[in-house]
Amino acid sequence: MTAPKVPALHIDEELKRKLLFTLLAVFIYRVGAHITAPGVNVQALVQFIQNSGAQGFFQLYDTLGGGLYRATIFALGIMPYISASIIFQLAGGIVPSIGKMQKDEEGRKKLTQWTRYMTIFIAFSQAYTFTLFTESIPGAIANPGIASRLTMVFTLTAGAIFVMWLGEQITERGIGNGMSMLIAVSIIERLWPATIEMFGSVRNNVISGGGALLIVVMAVGAIAAVVAMTIASRRIPIQIPRKVMGRGRIREGQKTFIPIRLITAGVMPIVFAQTIIIVPGTIAQFTKNQTLMDLANYFAPGDLAYNIAFAVMVLLFSYFYTSIIFNSVDLAENLKKQGGFIPGVKPGAATADYIDSVLSRVTLPGAIFLAVIAILPIVVAQQIGFQSVFGGTSVLIVVGVLLDTIAQVEQHRTLRKYDSFMKTGRVKFRGRQQRFM
Repeated sequence: MTAPKVPALHIDEELKRKLLFTLLAVFIYRVGAHITAPGVNVQALVQFIQNSGAQGFFQLYDTLGGGLYRATIFALGIMPYISASIIFQLAGGIVPSIGKMQKDEEGRKKLTQWTRYMTIFIAFSQAYTFTLFTESIPGAIANPGIASRLTMVFTLTAGAIFVMWLGEQITERGIGNGMSMLIAVSIIERLWPATIEMFGSVRNNVISGGGALLIVVMAVGAIAAVVAMTIASRRIPIQIPRKVMGRGRIREGQKTFIPIRLITAGVMPIVFAQTIIIVPGTIAQFTKNQTLMDLANYFAPGDLAYNIAFAVMVLLFSYFYTSIIFNSVDLAENLKKQGGFIPGVKPGAATADYIDSVLSRVTLPGAIFLAVIAILPIVVAQQIGFQSVFGGTSVLIVVGVLLDTIAQVEQHRTLRKYDSFMKTGRVKFRGRQQRFM
């Protein structure tokens, strides 16, 4: 009796190639993120940053994929490109000519080139500023001088440009959004050292076992909540009537919907709020201005004033950024051109007003959630005396990137199955046609 024949697993070579390319690009990025820039004493730099009280700025920058803390060749990370992208994205909602370019394919190509040029300018400015900061630290530069300064500036600038190119290559040839992928991998990489540090803190009685368990439970709960809120949306029903297209062709009526996400702005409101709220403290540490130092002490992370100010800024930036990236007027015009409408709402301006009202109501719970998920880890860390590597910003970034990557993989597999089905159908049809002939 012969054993049943097990069908061989079909391996999607294209998906496999995309995944391998993504892994290779990520590996190159993480290797470069551990290579120190030439002539830098990392120990002196890290010790000065920790003693200066300005580590909040450097931790925020490193959370978004940089390596300023260790002055690596990829120290600037993807932040120059993100900053340039945000500048042109915000300009699209303010400058009409740029907003028009964003809707045209040729205009988008030109804006992509402008974004790259802006990235180079921002990277060079940040590299020069960081080099001057490093030179001001005693013992941080082995041989200070003009040659050392130029070497470090051009090394950091070239590193930022290479990271930008690497992210674009992942987006084009790999899986997922390249820029977001690099940031997420930078965050995930710190999970294992942070876990070892937590167990070491429990062993040394720095935190209790219950405190460590609370951190784990909070992390799992935060991930589950972020997943639920990220995919949650308010569906606005859309009716597309039956239409005669010409030559006897008829387009049947359709019922669809417009998904309005609860967190349309993503992680950007938290990033904006964190960037602004740490500026006074960072400037105060370097300038020793007493007024700014008093203000920084008043807005210390975890204090009531800090939490209230942070929550208010997250709420404001949520509405501001959502209004920039979600254009209800264009959406209403596109619906009108296609003959679609919202049941019970007139096409045109009334549709835009209705979408705006829904968007404003939906954005509020999403903005409150962002504020809570950003502040709660800070409060808990202050109570138990241990700072977890996965704050609200990190969880939002990692979960968003993983969900987007999974969706792209599933979409790719679905398309491949559809193509295979169509090819099989054509072969069968041709075979039958040959029999009839």
